[in-house]
Amino acid sequence: MRELTFVARRTVEWREVPDPRLQSPVDALVRPVAATTCDVDLVILLGRSPLPPPFAIGHECIAQVVEVGDAVTHVAAGDLVVVPWHISCGHCDRCSAGLYAHCRSVAEKAMFGAPIGGNWGGLFSDLVRIPFADAMLVPLPAGVDPIALASASDNWPLAWRLVAPHLEARPGGAVLIMSRGSIGLYACDIAGALGASRRLYVDPDARRRAIAESFGAETTDTIEPVRQGFDLAVEATGRVRDLGTACLSLVPEGVCESAGNHFRPGELPLFEMYLSGVTLRLGRDSARAHIPQALQLAATGAVNPRAVVSDVLDWETLPSALPELRSKPVFVRSPVDAAD
Repeated sequence: MRELTFVARRTVEWREVPDPRLQSPVDALVRPVAATTCDVDLVILLGRSPLPPPFAIGHECIAQVVEVGDAVTHVAAGDLVVVPWHISCGHCDRCSAGLYAHCRSVAEKAMFGAPIGGNWGGLFSDLVRIPFADAMLVPLPAGVDPIALASASDNWPLAWRLVAPHLEARPGGAVLIMSRGSIGLYACDIAGALGASRRLYVDPDARRRAIAESFGAETTDTIEPVRQGFDLAVEATGRVRDLGTACLSLVPEGVCESAGNHFRPGELPLFEMYLSGVTLRLGRDSARAHIPQALQLAATGAVNPRAVVSDVLDWETLPSALPELRSKPVFVRSPVDAAD
């Protein structure tokens, strides 16, 4: 089968690899049918990550189940499912605590789409083996658009987690979003649906600002710190300066959620953060814990994740189109009849 492989800056290619096979009764094989880029994939494609090529790329997709092991009962051949970006067993102490991205049953940090924690392949592949299928795979609710929710593996549930628990704790809170990709846009939309009293979306890209405005948010291309302006700040730029601005814009005891992959060093205004009492969280998200709630919100129609999709492209164009670095392209191919 073919596996899309990142080989050099802005260069990917199909490489032939052996077809995956069921290795355990709890495995499944899936065929990605709507796959998209995570915001960090764009950094990888520009050669700005610490991960040297070559490796299979891609960790966000809706897939069709092709085959399941004898012990799999949760999904069946033909089902459309969300494939979480991280590998998790669902039953160890960490998974039981919701820390799926830190599962003890696999190598540390195991994931699709990057050579971390073993070689699990990428979700821009013709076929993918899913271990612990009952624990990992989440059926796509009927009526939910696979193209709109191609990011349900990672960025969509991450955005839900960045804002939903905080707005539940602080109903009607004001939210600042520092963004340079899809995560910030999703968070902006979700915050509006969950009752934020104010949303200020900051992004240098005019097209993304227009999408945020369609969600009813205020927008600007850049800001200085807005002192005591926001209950919650979401930083999704990967820029330490923006993270500092977000932290300095919080009310006392405010919360900053950082979704950025900070590959470059920088300094934070720690003393001012200390005086204000900032709670800062950054880290890999255990998406599997939040996928059901994030899908449930999408199914209500109160949000519009399809608006974030920049392009819908044919699967066969991946080698040429992916390096063009569109904001949120979705690559599609038709599901097949389960009897085929």
